[in-house]
Amino acid sequence: MEKLIALQKKIAPELAAVIEHRYILLRNIYFIQPIGRRTLAERLREPERYVRRELDFLRDQGLITAAAGGVSITLDGEALLWELKDYISQLRGLADLEGLLAAKLNLKKAVVVPGDSDQDETVKNEIGRAAAKLLKEVLADGNVLAVTGGTTMADVAGALAGVFVRRNVTVVPARGGLGEEVEIQSNTIAAKIAKGLDGAYRLLHVPDDLGDEAIAAVSNEPKIREILALLKRADVLLHGIGTAEEMASRRGMDDKEIAALRQKEAVGEAFGYYFNRRGDCVYASSSVGIQLEDLENIPLVIAVGGGSSKAEPVLAVMSNRYQNMLVTDEGAAREILKIKERSLKINRN
Repeated sequence: MEKLIALQKKIAPELAAVIEHRYILLRNIYFIQPIGRRTLAERLREPERYVRRELDFLRDQGLITAAAGGVSITLDGEALLWELKDYISQLRGLADLEGLLAAKLNLKKAVVVPGDSDQDETVKNEIGRAAAKLLKEVLADGNVLAVTGGTTMADVAGALAGVFVRRNVTVVPARGGLGEEVEIQSNTIAAKIAKGLDGAYRLLHVPDDLGDEAIAAVSNEPKIREILALLKRADVLLHGIGTAEEMASRRGMDDKEIAALRQKEAVGEAFGYYFNRRGDCVYASSSVGIQLEDLENIPLVIAVGGGSSKAEPVLAVMSNRYQNMLVTDEGAAREILKIKERSLKINRN
C-alpha cells in the first residue's frame, strides 16, 4: 500500500484529499448517528450544499442511509470506515510518527489516530476506540486493571461496550471519584470496562477530596482495604491526562489554590497529581487509591489523551517516566514533537 500511496500522491494528489474528506464524513456519522445534514455541516465547518452533495454520493454507494432523524452509516459503510482508517494512517505517515514519538518519550509503544480532537470531537472517540483495542491486546487472564475517571476514559468504556472480549480480569477504580457526572466517574467506567471485557469489577465509594484524617479513617474500612490491596497488585493502569487548571476547577479548588498551581508552573494532571513542564510533580490532591510511587510496581501504565492544545499537559505527564504506553491523536503527537525540538534547540544554544 505504501508504494500505491506514493504513486497516488504524485499522479493524483487531489484524490487523497477527497478520500480523506469522505473518511471524516463517515467517522462523524458513525460516532454521532443519526445526524442531520445541517448539524453535520456545522460540525465540519463546511457549506451545507457541499455536504449534501457528498452525502448523496455516499448514499448512492450504499455506505449511509437517510431518514427523518438524519443519516446513519450502513454495515458496508462501517467496514469501509475502518479500512479507510488504515489508509489515512499510512497516507499521513502515522506509523513513523508513532515510532518517533515512542523514541522521544522513551515508551514501549505509542498509538496515534488520525486528526486533532481539538478540531473534530469524533477524533476523541477514535482515541477511545484505539485505547480499547490496545487494552484487549495487552490484558491477560488474571490481570488486575486499574482505571481513572474522565471523559476520555468514558470513551474507552463506550468503545468496549457490547464487544465482549472474554478476559478473566478484575477492574477497579484507581482513585476515589470526583463530584461530577456519574457517567465519567471512575466507578462507572470501571464497571463498564469490566462488562465489555466480560470480567469482574470492584467499586471504590470514596470521594476524591477528603482530608488526611478522613482518608486514614476510610482506608481502615475492611472493604476499602480489600480494594486498596487489589490496587497494590495492579498489572495495568489506564489513565487520562488533563490540563492542570481544568482539573483543579473540576476538583473544586478555589482561586487561591489555582493561582498557587500557576506559580508552580503546573500544566498537566493525571490521577490527582499535577506536573510541570519538566515532569516534576508540584502538587498532589489527597485521595484514597493509587499513589504516584505505586506506579513503579505496576508493569504496564497506559496514558490516554489527545488534542493539540493538550500537547504540553501530555508531555508533562509523560516526562515523569512512569508511563509505558501512550494513546493520542495526530494533533497532540505532532505538537509534542515540535515542543521537544524547540527545547532541544534551546539547550543547544
